[in-house]
Amino acid sequence: MSRINSNIPALVANRVLGQNNFSLNTSLERLSTGLKINRGKDDPAGLIASENLRSEQKALDQAINNAQRADQVINIAEGGLQEVSGLLTELQGLLTASASEAGLSSEEKQANQLQIDSILQTIDRVAGATNFQGMKLLNGNFDFKTDKGGGGYTDVRINAAKFNGEGLDVNVAVTGSAQQAGLYLSAGGSQIDLATGSSLTLEITGSLGSRELSFQSGSSLTSIAATINTFKDVTGIEATVSGTGIKLFSTEFGSDQEVKVTTKTGTLNGTGVGTALLNATNFGVADTTMTNTVGVTRFDSGQDMKATINGINATVKGKTARINTDFLDVEISMTTAKAQTIGSVGTGGDSGSAVFRVTGGGADFQLASKVDIQGKVSIGIQDVAARKLGSSTLGFLDSLASGKDNNVVDGDTSQGQKIVGEAIKQVSSLRGRLGAFQRNTVGATIRSLNISSENTAAAQSIIRDADFAQETAQLTRSQILVSASTNVLSLANNSPQSALQLLG
Repeated sequence: MSRINSNIPALVANRVLGQNNFSLNTSLERLSTGLKINRGKDDPAGLIASENLRSEQKALDQAINNAQRADQVINIAEGGLQEVSGLLTELQGLLTASASEAGLSSEEKQANQLQIDSILQTIDRVAGATNFQGMKLLNGNFDFKTDKGGGGYTDVRINAAKFNGEGLDVNVAVTGSAQQAGLYLSAGGSQIDLATGSSLTLEITGSLGSRELSFQSGSSLTSIAATINTFKDVTGIEATVSGTGIKLFSTEFGSDQEVKVTTKTGTLNGTGVGTALLNATNFGVADTTMTNTVGVTRFDSGQDMKATINGINATVKGKTARINTDFLDVEISMTTAKAQTIGSVGTGGDSGSAVFRVTGGGADFQLASKVDIQGKVSIGIQDVAARKLGSSTLGFLDSLASGKDNNVVDGDTSQGQKIVGEAIKQVSSLRGRLGAFQRNTVGATIRSLNISSENTAAAQSIIRDADFAQETAQLTRSQILVSASTNVLSLANNSPQSALQLLG
């Protein structure tokens, strides 16, 4: 049949040509953009997944940048702390030099004191000058802020804290009391009574060392206690007169404290005399079992406090408890009264029983792609100024300045050295904690986020990126089909011409 009114073959050829042109254009677009999803109609579900992955990758990349920035901040803080550490070491040497009385003129002591004053001023200057983009790092700006709460502590150090809302209550419950090591030496009166011609020789040993002391018959308990106390910095043992005897006890609390008394010579006369342990439940009362025999040793050790902080069993040394969790890293030194009282400590905070409440502060770093409390890392950087290094028990570093209690000209150099030792320990601990944060938290985070970013990019690529090999093959196919369709359409358009021959 020959019809010219409706050229069906041409219509078919035109439709197929349009389809092939669409396929060709699609391949050209994908090859030019490198994407197989350029708009929603290309793959609605794939577009949604791809956009979610792109958003996640952007957040991951920024979290990596945050971690790298955190590393830079800590590097600058570490530089300042390193300088402070060196100054404290030099300070320790000056104290030791100044403690040598013989052969040291007053002018030399004054010169040493001038150096100490300069060191203290430099420590303060470093604490105030170490900064990152104008943010001071070592002056307490990044220390945690607290209210006083219910009290019951002497010192507190908050290393890290994370919380939502206005604050975080820190609750402490003492489950086992802190104890000193202690023994009781009963003389049966205000002085010791010995056999004629004999003397009482005691070897007294504490956690710091031991001394052998001898006393004659008739020596008063007061003089004996004073003699023992003369060596308390050497032995770590103090003595007080208690009733008709002397109580010997460690200067500190904890399981590493000890009191050991060995009778070398001499036997006390009287009833109920000798050395006794102190009552296990009452440190102020002696056990009734007395030992008054030459060569016998009596020994007692102290006891660490047992406590929980916010429901977590704390690591305790003496009266100082610490927990280290993802949400709270805190170290609290309790007062003696609270450390020896079983039960909850404090009456402050929202809960009514908090020792104190963390209200803010700290250096917060967002180290995860999702912004929430899990992805945030918070670390406390304490003030390292001279007035802050040390403790309320020992004293603070600024007490070594001219005219203060522990200056080297006419002050207590022994106490000053203890304060410097505590300051060195605090700065070293802070440096170690910041180093661990850099190495473990920041370093591991960067490595983990880089892997996550790579995997997220790979997943997005599979969904959204064009496969050039496949698209090139499709392009070649479409080009051939377009060429063929064009030729066929030309033939189809020429086909009705044959019908005109019937008109003659």
